[in-house]
Amino acid sequence: MSVAAVLVAAGSGSRLGQQLPKALVALGGEPIVARAARGLAAAFAGLGEPLAVLVVTAPPAHLTAVSEAVERLGLPVPVVVVAGGATRQGSVAAALAALGPYPDADVVLVHDAARPGVPAAVVERVVDAVRSGHGAVVPAVRVADTIKRVGPGTGGTEPVLETVHREALRAVQTPQGFARALLERAHEAAAAHAADESVAASDDAGLVELLGEAVWVVAGDERAAKITTARDLAVAEALLGREER
Repeated sequence: MSVAAVLVAAGSGSRLGQQLPKALVALGGEPIVARAARGLAAAFAGLGEPLAVLVVTAPPAHLTAVSEAVERLGLPVPVVVVAGGATRQGSVAAALAALGPYPDADVVLVHDAARPGVPAAVVERVVDAVRSGHGAVVPAVRVADTIKRVGPGTGGTEPVLETVHREALRAVQTPQGFARALLERAHEAAAAHAADESVAASDDAGLVELLGEAVWVVAGDERAAKITTARDLAVAEALLGREER
């Protein structure tokens, strides 16, 4: 099995409070998308195999800038940059359409560029699980906080309906790994919702679940935390500085 990777980097990143889209915001002096792309390529170098192709989705208005940021890395894998869709689901669908010239890639990883710190060991666990016969695999970490389900409220308050037992809860990360045929089937089944943020899936494993297919969990890592807010970016900068010292 050869592996293709989709790097989702088409979001606006409005919650980050920057003028640029999130993919082009600097982390440790270079764009987030560049760090994420290098990390994926390095993970596969550690596995002793190259990626068949890396497909990067970019904001349509910033296609050239994202392409240049990734091309400057000189990665030892083919890189294709495509315009993303109106939703994350739509962006992944656009990336899957770009895999046509790579029919031998029968495993697909889908990774958020907003998680540039994912360790190579997480990538390896996901790939190994897919290759062992699990068609859909997600990395995840245990939930530390107490979780409560609430109902509709008024005046800024919400009633607690129940406390959810956290032992069975996991916070899902990326990269998520899939047998290519299963992922393509899941996206085809949900294509009608790909342009509507209110009904589009927040991750690809959710689309597989809608097919009634099993999704499996492997251990994630706190370093794969998602950069969404200015605080997240500051934490990522601090961790990066600690690792590089």
